[in-house]
Amino acid sequence: MPILVTVAILAALVIAFFIFSSLLTDYMWFDQLGFANVLTTQWIASAVMFFIGFLAMAVPVYVSIDIAFRFRPVYAKLNSQLDRYQQVIEPLRRVVVLGVPIVLGLFAGIASSTSWEVALQWLNRTPFGTTDPQFGLDVGFYVFSLPFFQGVVGFASAVVLISGLAAVATSYLYGALRFTGREVRISKVARIQLAITAALYLLLQGVSLWLDQYATLTDGANKLLTGATYADDAAGIPGKQILALAAGLVAVLFIVTAIIGRWRLPVIGTAALIIISIIVGGIYPWIVQRFQVEPSERTVEAPFIENNIQATREAYGVADVEEQTYDAQSDAEAGALAGDAVTTANIRIIDPALVTDAFAQLQQYRQYYSFPQQLSVDRYTIDGNTQDTVIAVRELNTDQLGASATPYNTTFVYTHGYGVVAAYGNQRSADGQPVFLESGIPVTGALGDADAYEPRIYFGQESPTYSIVGGNGDNDIELDYPSGSNDNGTNQTTTFDGDGGPKLDSAFKKLIYAIKFQSEQIFLSDAVNDESQILYDRDPSERVQKVAPYLTLDSAPYPAVVDGKVVWIVDGYTTTREYPYSKPQALSDAIADTYTERPTYASNEINYIRNSVKATVDAYDGSVNLYAWDTEDPILKTWQKIYPSTLTPLSEMSVDLMEHVRYPQDMFKVQRAILGTYHVTDSDSFYSSDDAWVTPNEPTSNAASPPLQPPYYLTLQLPDQDPAFSIYSTYIPQQSGENARNVLTGYLAANADAGSTPGEVADSYGELTLLTLPRTDTLPGPGQVQNNFNTDTAVANQLALLTRGDTSVVRGNLLTLPVGGGLLYVQPIYVTSNSETSYPVLQRILVSFGDQIAFEDTLDGALDALFGGNSGATAGDNGVPSTGDGTGDTGGDTGDTGGDTGATDPGTGTGTTNAALDQALADAQAALDDRAAAYADNDLVAAAEADARLQTALEDAVAASGE
Repeated sequence: MPILVTVAILAALVIAFFIFSSLLTDYMWFDQLGFANVLTTQWIASAVMFFIGFLAMAVPVYVSIDIAFRFRPVYAKLNSQLDRYQQVIEPLRRVVVLGVPIVLGLFAGIASSTSWEVALQWLNRTPFGTTDPQFGLDVGFYVFSLPFFQGVVGFASAVVLISGLAAVATSYLYGALRFTGREVRISKVARIQLAITAALYLLLQGVSLWLDQYATLTDGANKLLTGATYADDAAGIPGKQILALAAGLVAVLFIVTAIIGRWRLPVIGTAALIIISIIVGGIYPWIVQRFQVEPSERTVEAPFIENNIQATREAYGVADVEEQTYDAQSDAEAGALAGDAVTTANIRIIDPALVTDAFAQLQQYRQYYSFPQQLSVDRYTIDGNTQDTVIAVRELNTDQLGASATPYNTTFVYTHGYGVVAAYGNQRSADGQPVFLESGIPVTGALGDADAYEPRIYFGQESPTYSIVGGNGDNDIELDYPSGSNDNGTNQTTTFDGDGGPKLDSAFKKLIYAIKFQSEQIFLSDAVNDESQILYDRDPSERVQKVAPYLTLDSAPYPAVVDGKVVWIVDGYTTTREYPYSKPQALSDAIADTYTERPTYASNEINYIRNSVKATVDAYDGSVNLYAWDTEDPILKTWQKIYPSTLTPLSEMSVDLMEHVRYPQDMFKVQRAILGTYHVTDSDSFYSSDDAWVTPNEPTSNAASPPLQPPYYLTLQLPDQDPAFSIYSTYIPQQSGENARNVLTGYLAANADAGSTPGEVADSYGELTLLTLPRTDTLPGPGQVQNNFNTDTAVANQLALLTRGDTSVVRGNLLTLPVGGGLLYVQPIYVTSNSETSYPVLQRILVSFGDQIAFEDTLDGALDALFGGNSGATAGDNGVPSTGDGTGDTGGDTGDTGGDTGATDPGTGTGTTNAALDQALADAQAALDDRAAAYADNDLVAAAEADARLQTALEDAVAASGE
């Protein structure tokens, strides 16, 4: 027995030490970042809520059991079965009387501790300054107070119910409550105790019903709209009020029973309450809905639909969207692009989702470097002009080290990535590669060399789980970049000299981190000394999420060179599901698209969102800054009270950082999802859903259930507005089935440029503009345009040439731009080798305007083919680099491949100056037509002959193209 006790004590001590080690390492991490108060606030709040929950459950249950036992009938005559129960329980009675409340209290405490956020938000609540139209209460009541009150009432109901059950069990066991045939005998004390307990429970249910009337305003289940409807207003809400009062009256009857000792009144009252609840809570609302609402639903629900529309637009920040009717032209006319020089000059022909392999092959240098699958789009000022840029950082990927991935190497040597790689968004090289404005190891380019900013990437999305850095003195062991990139031909190494993680300056700290990461290297290695730091939790989003747990983070952090540093910019949102009358939507559904997998959120369903915080994470030392962006957001104000001194005022944001802040893509996705329906502000039209829109599916996807087309960042000029870096998306009608029309109905854009004034956001930033197309127009949507591209005979022939041998064609992002009085579609066409080491090369550009298509080597050439040769002039007039070949030509001429295309067909731009090639293409077209006719006549012999002629024609075309 002593041995078992000793083992149990030792095991408990070991477990306690592991728990203590985990808590201490967490504290050290937060403290090093300067956010220790965030962690301690959570610990203190959770502990307080645990003890409140523990005492609120344990004390009433104990008191209830104690009263029932203390006032039990001493000489009660029990049956033999109860006698046996008493004999079994009596030796353990004290343990049970104390143990049951303690165990229940522990469960209640744990449950309560998870609700600390709700409690703190209620204690620090901030009014919204907006009232609901039903009860006239501030929106803050629904967001902060109602959830807290409902939680308290629910918890109290559970306490009273469990206490009552404990009293019933104790009274029955000790004879205060006895069943004799059909007769129930109960002692006076037991009667008083149970009656008062029942009264308290009914009072709590009455309070719960009273609170439920307010919850009606956030309920959207099985309803036409979110919030109170006509049936709720006429029957549901009054019914809840009646039931609440009725529950209170029945509770009074139980109190009367406690006094006079007769149970008939509360029994009758309870039965009446059940009947009333059926009538008032079920039958009457059904009658109102069936016979008053449904016959005239469109009319009677009109004011409630208007409440829903107004609240939803306000909650999602789209109430001030500027709507313009855009009478888009469908004919490409010469000179139509004269007023859109900035837009056409900045059309992004580099697809950030396709050039990752090109970045890797041209700029990776070693297998242990990597680039993200989806690159970022930002803008930089180059030679006085704003330039859309595709950018990424060269991160470390230890998974690719192979045999070199020893514990020592992955912990002490391979610790960081190196450098920024950026390419012009609107240029390509002569052979179709990106034109880099920042590249190389060491880094050089328009953004500066290694002396202009700190290029080392210790904190990124692909960083190792942990690294131990610094403190090496003259013995640098952290690999900067590989040999061949410096003067002496040896690997360049460095020693981290920032403040990026907790120091391992004692044996105890080494021990607890060795336990945390289950690595003896941390404790035993001679590479660890008193100046060493351990870097972990290095993903930018993870760092921001830990220091600001109340934020929902954007799915696309992006790097930027700011003030001599590489920083990650992370957008943070405050959200709630409790905004009255606002339509809820699943955040993951709104955000998922071609480039973004469906994310997982703790609170997925929301009906209010604000981009309240702009966060930065230094890629070198991991320091986190939280800038209070939307200072008017009541939810952010509430969290500022909870976590004081954690947010940095907007006034401290530098000019350089302001220039790289952009309108967040996830916020835009949520807003576009809402505006698909809620661009309609007329209740009749909203009810009929005759003008509902949706985001089109990805036009290049061949999946059975294609994802949504993502929004795109680029510099553009909307009608009657100045050019600006923007994010946009398109709409098509909300239809289903095979006959759904893929025509454009709307074009949504947000100004994504915050300006360059320190501490002051540009007035135009975040302005939403919705171009609505007349219903009489049938401008093709992205899916229809992609279909036109795919089925155009001349385009198909040229794509067949590009697909010859071991190469494949990859279609880039299909951009839509409001230029030339209409809508221009632009799609880069990449060619990639089917070999193991390949990357996409931009070879051709497809453009469409109305029903006209052009397919040329350069964008300028394609625009010239459509618009009569004025695209180069419009680009050149603005003094920006040409979109054609990346040579920096200001665009007066489009160059050999673009300006002089020799196009014979302005609709397709597929004519050439090579007679042999033209003849071969014509023969190929004839063979295709003959083959189609043969298959239509089921003449397989003729079809085979046509196939042979097609093959010969294609071979002739290849030969002519080579000449």
